[in-house]
Amino acid sequence: MLYLVPTPIGNLADVTYRAIDTLNFVDLIACEDTRSSGVFLSHYGISTSTISYHNHNERSRAPQLIDRMKAGQQIALISDAGSPGLSDPGFYLVRLCWEESIPVQALPGPTALIPALTASGIPSERFVFEGFLPTRKGRNQRLEAIKLETRTVVLYESPHRLIRTLIDLINLLGEQRVSVIAREITKKFEEISRGDLQTLLDKYHGESAIKGEFVIIIAPPKFTR
Repeated sequence: MLYLVPTPIGNLADVTYRAIDTLNFVDLIACEDTRSSGVFLSHYGISTSTISYHNHNERSRAPQLIDRMKAGQQIALISDAGSPGLSDPGFYLVRLCWEESIPVQALPGPTALIPALTASGIPSERFVFEGFLPTRKGRNQRLEAIKLETRTVVLYESPHRLIRTLIDLINLLGEQRVSVIAREITKKFEEISRGDLQTLLDKYHGESAIKGEFVIIIAPPKFTR
């Protein structure tokens, strides 16, 4: 059995009792970064053995985990923060589990996507999650798809690419498209800013050093604030 266990994205209190129970009873926890996860596991007194599982070793590590589960072990997969498989490692291992008829159970839990969307004041009944835009190959195609989109669009972005992405979006959608940027969801310096794209660009252009993890929410074309 493979358990996909979400972990807090900032506030360590944002974890379910079920997640803690699962991490305690499994035989092994596969972690995106054993050092980062060690802080969380230690906080809750979880002493289950860990093994690394990340983007750079998943092709070699996943078959090893499959062999362990076929031998009867129960394994939990966690990422550094949030839900495994959602802009984090996990998809490849889950696909192998299905191919090998190994049961997969995904626990509900923290993600930056939903809190940012529900707090945005932008329509959420229909939306598309684009994750992180490519930095080079395929970026223009993804941007063109966003231009044609009639639903709310949700993106993730890192601090050092935020300005570039906002400029690209303005060139694509116009400076007056209503949008929201949520920074550091659940963390000490959580901030949600709402306005048109140009206003948001001006705000972050004014920061000497942009820090944090970002969710960008773009309203549908005909939405007005």
